[in-house]
Formats: sequence, C-alpha cells, structure tokens
Amino acid sequence: MGADKPVGGVTITPKYIGDRSLIQVAIATLASDRALMLVGEPGTAKSWLSEHLSAAISGDSTRIVQGTAGTTEEHIKYSWNYALLLAEGPSHAALVPSPILRAMRDGAFARLEEITRTSSEVQDSLISLLSEKQVAIPELGEIASAQRGFNIIATANTRDRGVNEMSAALKRRFNFVTVPVVEDLEQ
Repeated sequence: MGADKPVGGVTITPKYIGDRSLIQVAIATLASDRALMLVGEPGTAKSWLSEHLSAAISGDSTRIVQGTAGTTEEHIKYSWNYALLLAEGPSHAALVPSPILRAMRDGAFARLEEITRTSSEVQDSLISLLSEKQVAIPELGEIASAQRGFNIIATANTRDRGVNEMSAALKRRFNFVTVPVVEDLEQ
C-alpha cells in the first residue's frame, strides 16, 4: 500500500491501488496461518497482489506453480531427476522439490496461480498438504514438514471459473478475498 513518509530513507510507492481493508484481511489471513485465495474478474491484479504480498512478507515471490490443465501432482509436491534415480535409486540428490515443497522447507510463501485450471486430482493433493502442513516422500521413508512461516497464496478467476470447480473440502482450507474491479477513474 506504500508509505506516507520514507522508510529508512527509501520512499515506498503503492503497488496496489484499492481498498486498504482488502490488504489488511489478506495479511491477517496469512498471519493466522490460513491459506489465502484471491478471487476476482480477470485483470483485477490478483497475481500482482499475490506476488507483492509474497515478496513483502516472505522476502521472495519466485516459488510459484502456474495452474494449467497440464499441472500434475509432481508440480505440487516433488519429482525426480530420473538419471540420478536410475543410477543411485531414491535419494535426496535425485529428489527435485516443487516450489511448494521448497517454500515448506524454507518457511516461506508459495504461490499457486489459476488453481481452478488444475485437475481435481491436483487440487485434492493440496487438501492434506494444507491441513497437515506436511508432504510424505515414501520413496525416502520421510515426511517433510513445513517450517514456521510457510503458507500458500492462490488465485482464481470468477468469470470463467476455470476448468474444475474446487471441492468444498479444499475451499475450507482457504480464506477467500475478492479483488474487485477498480471502478473509480481517479484510482
């Protein structure tokens, strides 16, 4: 939202123009350890807001999964470097953590864009992850637990509703904040 006066000699300009209470609810959601879902019409700056909230609070906005019809559970959890997997079997060196697993390990935010464009199976993989804040890695006999500070900011469009409607169970894991269309020409 920017600052009225310089902070540490640096002028902080607003990155989001709109209702301050919307940002306060988003921050309160993330501070309460609940995942945040930004919903709204296409072009209302949901991704922009997601990126800036993640950068401002977590210090990094690059842990991102782009939801598409081709997004798989591996994009949510982990995959393998198959050359290493064949050479040495399941190992930490062969494991390729997803942006979400990296965020869990670092105690940081991950971003999931266009969640309703992912399949129901991919969405369902988020339910236990958000509930337990853990990812099982059975090939290594391990459970990766999220460090304090981990959270997810997701986005979804209200106009086209994506490809797959979110289940009620997944919706309960998020606090929904609607990003409105800016209607004030001055803003």
